[in-house]
Amino acid sequence: MRTTAFCLLIAASALAADLELNLRTRIQVFKTGDEWQEVQLRKTFAPRESAILICDMWDNHWCKGAALRVNGLADKMDPVLKRARAKGILIIHAPSDVTDFYADSPQRSAMLALQKIDPPAQREIVDGPFPIDDKKGGCDTHEGFYKAWTRENARLHIAPEDVISDKGPEIYSLLRLRGIKNLFIMGVHTNMCVLNRSFAIKQMTKWGVNCVLVRDLTDSMYDPETRPFVSHDQGTELVIQHIERYWCPTVLSADLAR
Repeated sequence: MRTTAFCLLIAASALAADLELNLRTRIQVFKTGDEWQEVQLRKTFAPRESAILICDMWDNHWCKGAALRVNGLADKMDPVLKRARAKGILIIHAPSDVTDFYADSPQRSAMLALQKIDPPAQREIVDGPFPIDDKKGGCDTHEGFYKAWTRENARLHIAPEDVISDKGPEIYSLLRLRGIKNLFIMGVHTNMCVLNRSFAIKQMTKWGVNCVLVRDLTDSMYDPETRPFVSHDQGTELVIQHIERYWCPTVLSADLAR
């Protein structure tokens, strides 16, 4: 009995342990110029006050290049989610347009049953010039658009304690009801959905939620044949740096899962 109680005490202590994370952000050195300096800082996050949101990691995509990269991301993402759950971090699956696939699941029903909490007045945040041209859709393999997705990528496990929603007000209500202050966002695409969905970085930041982008578990819709004519990975990095300047810090998944 004493051994069992001791093991339970150790498990509870591990679950409650705070996360010490290395965040990356950027500051404008002089307001008179356009010089930005990368800054690293260490910050503590309580697991019970934190959630991970998985943005639009669909089972397929109209752009073949994007679909291949999402599959690779999903394989890297799922072990991170498993470790995060073990620490007591809530996992929110947000596959836009396909939540009807999960209509009968307890993870979706839990969100529909939530008490509604009205979001506060939006904060005014000034965005800067966007670093890439994605007006044509950003597909680097040049396929035409069609709705290819039907569900979230099956490589991502949905646990009983997870939730499913693609609606900003629902997710905001969940965060407030559970006392969650910090939202770690991973998924795709960095320059589109990760920034602009109703549940994503811009909106949640304007509502006062502390957002952090997991920068190695994201990807952009960027075609190297468009401005600024760099590689796909460099285009993604430019968007990440834009987010660090104007919206929120970033973290590496290895740090989050440690």
